[in-house]
Amino acid sequence: MTRARDLGIPLDGEPGPRNAITDVAGVEIGHTTLIHGDGPLRVGAGPVRTGVTVVLPRGRRYAPCFAGTHVLNGNGEMTGTAWIRESGFLEGPVAITNTHSVGVVRDAIVAWQHQHALVDPLAPGIYWIMPVVAETYDGFLNDINGMHVRAEHVHAALDGALAGAFAEGAVGGGTGMSCHGFKGGIGSASRVADVGNGQRYTVGVLVQANHGSREEFVVAGVPVGRLLSEIPDPFAADSAPPPGTGSIIVIVATDAPLLPHQLDRIARRVPIGLARTGATGSTYSGDLFLAFSTANAGAADRHGLRALAMLPNDLMNPLFVATVQAVEEAVLNALVAATTMIGADGRTVEAIPHERIAELMRARPW
Repeated sequence: MTRARDLGIPLDGEPGPRNAITDVAGVEIGHTTLIHGDGPLRVGAGPVRTGVTVVLPRGRRYAPCFAGTHVLNGNGEMTGTAWIRESGFLEGPVAITNTHSVGVVRDAIVAWQHQHALVDPLAPGIYWIMPVVAETYDGFLNDINGMHVRAEHVHAALDGALAGAFAEGAVGGGTGMSCHGFKGGIGSASRVADVGNGQRYTVGVLVQANHGSREEFVVAGVPVGRLLSEIPDPFAADSAPPPGTGSIIVIVATDAPLLPHQLDRIARRVPIGLARTGATGSTYSGDLFLAFSTANAGAADRHGLRALAMLPNDLMNPLFVATVQAVEEAVLNALVAATTMIGADGRTVEAIPHERIAELMRARPW
């Protein structure tokens, strides 16, 4: 799998060993990818270009994490965030899929958690589950109204979730997604942040990138979108959605001991990383972000006082920088890893051209 650094794109910061969200210990990622059928769109039959991606913050156990959220532009959905804002906890898996599959994915997570005893009786007093499910729109390439994502696909992604390396690009929830007029999808990156006194923490990011216009696209300060006019922009046609239509979901994980209000602050730095690639938060875009910490295990225990660790606000700047850098690279990894896709009605979204990107990076005067 080719990634942004393989093309000579200069990127700041120190990545973790995998340069992925799974550099945060305990985080697991799973995908189910659905690709079948070609030709004219027939609702219910295809072509199908979709799927689901899941993030398990602490693996297959009920172990809530402190979490925070932020919205740049709200033309989208991320379920369960009202309770995160109220309680400060993310209580289970996060899933990302297409816009019209949010409901079935949410219901499937509830059933999966119950089947795996991740609720009562292993967690006494837990009577309901409010999963976090986010979406972006893949209806340009996919038969989105055919409702092809089903419970068994969600369960397969959850059962197959692993720590370590995982596929990026046109996989899982990102299968049918486009980004800046090129093929997009799932991307990930990480950074190691030194906050001083020998304390080093990891920030990992996963994106489902389906946002941005060709005209806006920037790589390492180079206006790549305007320089690649030879690559057809599928969203330039009158029949296509307006440029900038689409969304991006960003999940940020860290092992730094942060409380919910501090994780809100981390989530609010995500747009800075997106801006480094030229994103502006279109009115048609759902730009929804979630940040969680795997530190403070046991913070959600319901009996007695909890002893918590908290990184001082004065030491958070390196984590802000790490978040911005990892978001930028995760978007680029989603683009670079993706391959050209032909979908419904023969619509084609080209992959970003690797050789041209490498050439443009070599020609940078700085």
